[in-house]
Amino acid sequence: MRAEPMQVLPLAPGAQVPMRRYVRHPREILALVVAVLASLLLLALAVTELVSAVQEQRDPDVYALALVFAPLLVWFGRGQLWAQQRLSGVKLSPGQFPEAYAMLVDAAARSGLSYVPDAYVVLGNGVINAAASGHGFRRFVFVNSDLLEVGGAAREPEALRFVIAHEVGHIAAGHTSYWRILGAFASQWLPFVGSTLSRAQEYTADNYGHALAPEGARSAMATLAGGKYLGRSVDVDAMADRAVTEPGFFVWLTNAAASHPVLLWRTHALRDRRRPGRLLWRPREPWQWGTPAAPDAYALPAMVGFQPTPLPQPAAPSVPAVPEAAPAPVVAVVAPTDSGVRSLPD
Repeated sequence: MRAEPMQVLPLAPGAQVPMRRYVRHPREILALVVAVLASLLLLALAVTELVSAVQEQRDPDVYALALVFAPLLVWFGRGQLWAQQRLSGVKLSPGQFPEAYAMLVDAAARSGLSYVPDAYVVLGNGVINAAASGHGFRRFVFVNSDLLEVGGAAREPEALRFVIAHEVGHIAAGHTSYWRILGAFASQWLPFVGSTLSRAQEYTADNYGHALAPEGARSAMATLAGGKYLGRSVDVDAMADRAVTEPGFFVWLTNAAASHPVLLWRTHALRDRRRPGRLLWRPREPWQWGTPAAPDAYALPAMVGFQPTPLPQPAAPSVPAVPEAAPAPVVAVVAPTDSGVRSLPD
C-alpha cells in the first residue's frame, strides 16, 4: 500500500517559473555554482584518498567515505525525515487545522505549484521553527506547534501565513531537490561556502513569503525575535534600523557562518524592497519608501505592515537676525487737485 498522493492543483507543471525569476535572490545561483564546484573538488580529493588507502592497505578517512557515499546518505536521510514527520506529526487537512491548511493550498497555488505539498504539525516545545524537504517526488513541510499557536490562539494568522508561504517558497524555488542538495553536499564542510548558499536561499524564501503574504512579514519577524507571547511587544522597525548601526568583525563573522541571515539583516531586507538582502556585508542605508511594483506583475510588491523610517531632514539655513527698522514717516503732501489731501509713503 502506497502513501496517499499529494493533492493535485489545476496548474501546469512549471507554472512556478515566472514568479521564481522575480523573487529569487540575485546571488543565489552564483552561490550554488560555487558550492557545486567546491563539492566536486572535495569529491575528487575523496576519491584520491580512497585510492591511496587501498594501495597503502589502510583505513580511508571517514569524511572521504561520506563524500563517496553521499548519494546514498542523502537519499536515506531524506526518506527517514519524511517517515518521522508522518509518524509523529499531525497532517494538515480540511478537517485538521483547516485554517492553516487553507493557507497551504493558497500558497501552493499562488506560487505556481501544480500540487499541494504535504504538511505536518510537530511538537515544538517552545521552539519557533518550520522547514521544507522532500523524498523522491514527494514534497512536504513541517511546522512546529508553537507557530500554530501564534496563528491560532495568539491570533496572529498573518505571521503563520508568511511562514507557510516561506516554506512553500523553498519548494517552488527548487531548494528541496535531491540533485540540488546532493550537488552542494560537501560545501557545508567549507567555511562560508555552504552557509552563504543557505542564506541566499533563505532570502529567496522570504521573498516568496513577502510576495504571497506581505502583511505577515512584520509579525513573523516579531515572533522570531520575541516568541509567541512577546512578539506583539517587539518594535520591528527599531530592529531593522539597528541593522545599519551594528558594525564589527564579529557581527560579520556571526552572519557569515550562519545558515540563516541574522535577524536584524533579515528584517531590514524584508522592509527595504529596493534591493536584495545582504549576504556578507551589513546594510549601509536606512530604509525609505520605494516605488511600488505593478499590481499585475510578479515583482515584489511594496511593503505592507511596516512604518517608513523617518529620514533626517536637512536643517534650514540660519539667517542672521536683522534689526527691525523704524517705521517710515508718513508725510502729508498737498496735491494741487480738487481731491484734497492724500497720505503717501515717503
